[in-house]
Amino acid sequence: MALLRMATWNVNSIRAREERLVAWLAAHAPDVLCLQELKVTDDAFPHDAIRGAGYHAVTHGQKTYNGVAILAKQAPTDVVVGLADGVDDPQARLVAARVRGVRVISAYVPNGGEVGSDKWTYKLAWLARLRQYLDTRCSPAEPLALCGDLNIAPDDLDVKNPQAWKDTVLCRPEVRACFESLVGWGLEDAFRKHHPEGGVYTWWTIASSGSRRTTGCASTTCSPPRRSRRDPARRRSTDKSARARARATTRPSSSTSTSERDERP
Repeated sequence: MALLRMATWNVNSIRAREERLVAWLAAHAPDVLCLQELKVTDDAFPHDAIRGAGYHAVTHGQKTYNGVAILAKQAPTDVVVGLADGVDDPQARLVAARVRGVRVISAYVPNGGEVGSDKWTYKLAWLARLRQYLDTRCSPAEPLALCGDLNIAPDDLDVKNPQAWKDTVLCRPEVRACFESLVGWGLEDAFRKHHPEGGVYTWWTIASSGSRRTTGCASTTCSPPRRSRRDPARRRSTDKSARARARATTRPSSSTSTSERDERP
């Protein structure tokens, strides 16, 4: 199969980022773009603008909060919204579809609020449900990319100041164990594959001057299965100025692995 270029972006309101999104698609032209935090219902999503940019969209929206989407140049098929496990959960946090033979999942994992809160309990339960989703609805033998805002810093390498973050909902051992459980299903953390040294961040706090502080963490992933080394190539595409939160994707083959970074504004 041909190269499949993928990216993932927490847009933090599709209404606020629509113009920037269309411009980003024109500049970078990924084959697939996963979006999180749409903050609109399905009927309020800018389908016309996305079609005009040359993309098909499948969405799982929610008013004001959450919401996820997959944009693709080729029409996605076999679409599933939600974790489809029979749990009564109104939060729109996952959509999956097949694009050119690859199972693509766009996920927005709960932040968790504060450790010990109801939101923390929900986050851990949601991550357990995500692992069950992989167990029951997917196969490590098929090409699959889990993309999105996972709200987990898997390792201290992903945090500028580990001591300050160690007891937060992003870095606690419980959520890191959940991340390892996802990897253990048969995924590979493609961001770590291309940045084993750490120190590359996908989220920053903003100083009052508007500049980015160096306190940040990498809490997003896009992971292909370990067992599909001959599957289609995937390359990384990021745009920091547009808050494109993309972890590295890989190009599996029998002998080589490559990646590409694109940080033009």
